[in-house]
Amino acid sequence: MNVAENLQKVRLSIPENIKLVAVSKTKSSEIILEAYNAGHRDFAENRVQELSEKYEQLPKDIRWHMIGHLQTNKVKHIAPFVHLIHGVDSMKLLKEINKRATQNNRIIDCLLQIHIAQEATKFGFSFKETEAIFQSEEFKELQNINIVGLMGMATNTNDENQIHTEFHSLADFFKILKTQNSNLQTISMGMSSDYPIAIEAGSDMVRIGSAIFGKRH
Repeated sequence: MNVAENLQKVRLSIPENIKLVAVSKTKSSEIILEAYNAGHRDFAENRVQELSEKYEQLPKDIRWHMIGHLQTNKVKHIAPFVHLIHGVDSMKLLKEINKRATQNNRIIDCLLQIHIAQEATKFGFSFKETEAIFQSEEFKELQNINIVGLMGMATNTNDENQIHTEFHSLADFFKILKTQNSNLQTISMGMSSDYPIAIEAGSDMVRIGSAIFGKRH
């Protein structure tokens, strides 16, 4: 099955109102173009260097998403063009994105990464830390970033009940936070292995790689 067929299959498996982000990390520009030529425009990378190279090589109407852990010293490389930064997990990173966005005369959209998994290896704010950020004067001074939503990754487990519980906890928190912050529109949860559970819990953006591009080698 080719990329265009995989893409169509995934699209048919999710409701129309769900934003599908194709995770193209480690994939060649040629393979990404197959998805692009099938009409897809939202692609995600987790390495700044790879993202920058693909931005140079590929059509300029692609909306590039930065996923994964972003180091502050790398922000400057993607600030001129990145569409959405998914994994914002510290105030230090928020300030750096704001600084680089200002230099590029842009407002950069971001998602705050919330730690909902049982794994210590995953990054993210706690619910309490997230509430504190929105209330802090430091945050209110950042004029060139726009927090458009939250992102969370469930524990890597076969226990669907646990995944379900983790996604629902973030969805419930998102609903409360949204009543206080009108900019919040997006809740990004779900990858190839667990996106049906994420959508059921309330996700409106899914990040899917292997189901579109095949397993990583």
